[in-house]
Formats: sequence, structure tokens, C-alpha cells
Amino acid sequence: MSEMLRPEELARYIDHTLLKPEATRKDIEKLCREARDHGFYSVCVNGSRVEAARHFLEGSAVKVACVVGFPLGAMDSDAKRYETEAAVDAGAHEIDLVIAIGRLKDGDEKYVLRELRDVVEAADERPVKVILENCLLTRVERMQACQLVVESGAHFVKTSTGFSTGGATLEDVRMMREIVGPTFGVKAAGGIRDLATAQAMIAAGATRLGTSSGVAIVRGAVGSAGY
Repeated sequence: MSEMLRPEELARYIDHTLLKPEATRKDIEKLCREARDHGFYSVCVNGSRVEAARHFLEGSAVKVACVVGFPLGAMDSDAKRYETEAAVDAGAHEIDLVIAIGRLKDGDEKYVLRELRDVVEAADERPVKVILENCLLTRVERMQACQLVVESGAHFVKTSTGFSTGGATLEDVRMMREIVGPTFGVKAAGGIRDLATAQAMIAAGATRLGTSSGVAIVRGAVGSAGY
């Protein structure tokens, strides 16, 4: 993508994210205020903060995304399904699920696919973004994961939690786009802190960006556009 996106266009790619365990209700309120002010696509929060985010975003077009199985993906599948149901009951519009990384590395594709389908079902037609945590996977495992996510009925593959040993890379985004095809969702997350990185991720094939630096990114776009 050679053209610079307008600030308001760029904002619609952003899931404005706050997943730190020490985040307070006031922090969530600030996150939501920033999302409203800048027109971000969504806020992404932990399950215990979904209800507050819905309250602070009432009357706005900003969605609420909730992480599930975060950040390790290693809990029982039933726990992930229940967590998804609880998020939906609290008002979440989207689910960001961490894949069962260890089971994927075991080669247990049946387990992984069944779990993904369970969460997709529990999400009740809401978009499900599946976090692969690419920094912990081989290239072959990343490719297998992408294929399983597409097969499961989920809606996005996502690069990273931002809580492990590495975040999004352009190479990963390009590979994921190639595997899932031109219309499937690809979310880049982890380490996206400035306009140049955001633009590069979109050019590589990302259709959504998970970042806690959305305000700085959009302000950078405003400056670059000469507004």
C-alpha cells in the first residue's frame, strides 16, 4: 500500500488495547474516551472490564473486544468456552482467543480445531480473532495454525499477545496473509507503536492493528498529512 491513509481511515484499523493486570477502572475509562475521540474500531480489554467498557462507550460506534485464554492459551478448553460465554453475556462484540500453543506443537490438530470451534460457537456469530503467538512457533506450525483457524470458522488470525518473547513482524503478517487468502482477517499486534510501523503492517496485509499506542499513531498520521 503506497498511499498514506487518512487519520480517520487509519483509526478504523485500530483495536485500542489495555490488558495490563494493574489497569484500573479509571484507566479503562481513559482508554474508552480516547477510542471515542479518535474513532478507533474497538477497545480490547480483559474479561472483568468488558462491562465497564460497554458503559463508557455507550452511544458510540466503538466495539468492545475481549481476550480469552489470555495470555498463555494453556487452560482447559471448557474454561475458554465459559470465558467466551461470560464475555458475550457482559456485552463483548468480539473475542480475541489465544490458541492452545502447546497442543499445536504436539501436533494435536484435532484438539486445537475442536477448541477453536467450541469458542466460535460460544461467540454466537461474533468475530473471533485467534492469537497464534508466532514467536513461539516454527514456520510450519504457523502455517498449520492459520489453516486450522480458517477451517474452524473463526474470522481472524492474530500474530501475538504482546506478552511473550516477541510481537508482530512484517514477515509473519505477509505469511499469514498468503496462507489465509485475500479476504480473511489478519490482525497484527505486539510492538506497533508508531505510524511507520502501523502503515507497514497494513501494507503487508493486516486488516486490524492491536496496539496501546493508537493515539500516538493517529497523531502521527495527522502530522504527516499536514492537518
